[in-house]
Amino acid sequence: MAVVQLERTPGSRRFEAALAKMRDGVQAMAAWVHEARSEDLGEGLIQIRESGIDPLEAAFAGGVRRFDQSGEYKAAGALSVTDWLKWKCKLSGGAAAERVQIGRQLEALPQTEAAFANGNLGYQHVALIAQTAGHVGVAAVRNAEPSLLQAARRMDPGQFVSVAKNFEHRVDAQGALDDANRAHARRYLHLSEPQDGLVRIDGLLDAEGGATLRTALQPFMKPIKDDPRSYGQRQHDALIELCRQRGGDKRDGAGPRPQLIIRASLDTLAGLPGAPAGELEGGGTVPAATVQRYACDSAISRLIGRGELEHELSHATRTIPPSTRRALEARDKHCVFSGCDRRPSWCDGHHLVWWTRGGPTTLANLGLLCRPHHRMVHEEGWTLERRDGTFKAIPPPRRVRPSSRSD
Repeated sequence: MAVVQLERTPGSRRFEAALAKMRDGVQAMAAWVHEARSEDLGEGLIQIRESGIDPLEAAFAGGVRRFDQSGEYKAAGALSVTDWLKWKCKLSGGAAAERVQIGRQLEALPQTEAAFANGNLGYQHVALIAQTAGHVGVAAVRNAEPSLLQAARRMDPGQFVSVAKNFEHRVDAQGALDDANRAHARRYLHLSEPQDGLVRIDGLLDAEGGATLRTALQPFMKPIKDDPRSYGQRQHDALIELCRQRGGDKRDGAGPRPQLIIRASLDTLAGLPGAPAGELEGGGTVPAATVQRYACDSAISRLIGRGELEHELSHATRTIPPSTRRALEARDKHCVFSGCDRRPSWCDGHHLVWWTRGGPTTLANLGLLCRPHHRMVHEEGWTLERRDGTFKAIPPPRRVRPSSRSD
């Protein structure tokens, strides 16, 4: 049998030396973690991330970018660098694609790449910045790079999501709305048939749906004295209790409904270019069009700044008074969208001339719309008109958009 001996190049010797040092370092750190005092572990875990894992992820991203550009993955028979990463580096498809995106975007974001490499920025922060660059273009992110990095350094990734989404909304409100609509289209909820006395529930909720459910469950989530239930069990019991109580309601359309709190600027309510997204209490953002939909039939609290924050005044008004709501239900009887007969309890009062555009809260300017059709009017470009007492839903004009937003 012939033996092929590969020549050891200076590059390969340098790699082997670096690899040996890395392995020695990992072994030394693992031994330290095993023997460290509890009071020292916190700082140790921080340094494992900042001095080890994140800088190595930065090096990995740079290597993935160069490997991608070289096309060497094809020599192994892989169809793409993402496929090669899944195969050779034992990554899931999502993790592989994320690292490819990070590598490609960081090439044009030197400040982010440097902060990542020196451990000042965590992997998840960088992934969010790269994702944002993929959505609105790397040039827009590069222009705002210092402020985004400043926010990333002082926030955990969950908090930074709102900053990134707000930035996307300011740069490209229509693109942010398209993303929200695509996410909304993925929503589902599935209840299995009973098996072994249990029913499995799984699904995906859009941001506002998740926030609404979380808020509605919260009053039923408090543990009782000596409560043996886990958090998951308490959440299960809260959902069942919520369904039981809501099922016994005698709602006439004018009573209280679960609160979904959205914080938004006047510019967002007005739909002005460059306005930030609405922020859901408890985390997450929604596009300006969603904020405007909720403004149709909700309580509005206006904060008027005068001096310091503690001197601000809050004035609350009900957009549609109970008497007007009852008259609206008596007139329309169900959702007025063509072909829909969902009952009033499923419906919002929609302003034909939007409330955010100066439309009055009068019966003549209102129509009942179920939640899905109300969303279609505000977020998906449909128009609702009322002429001679008859409602007509007009579809949006066909719009051709690029397949993706790029630099």
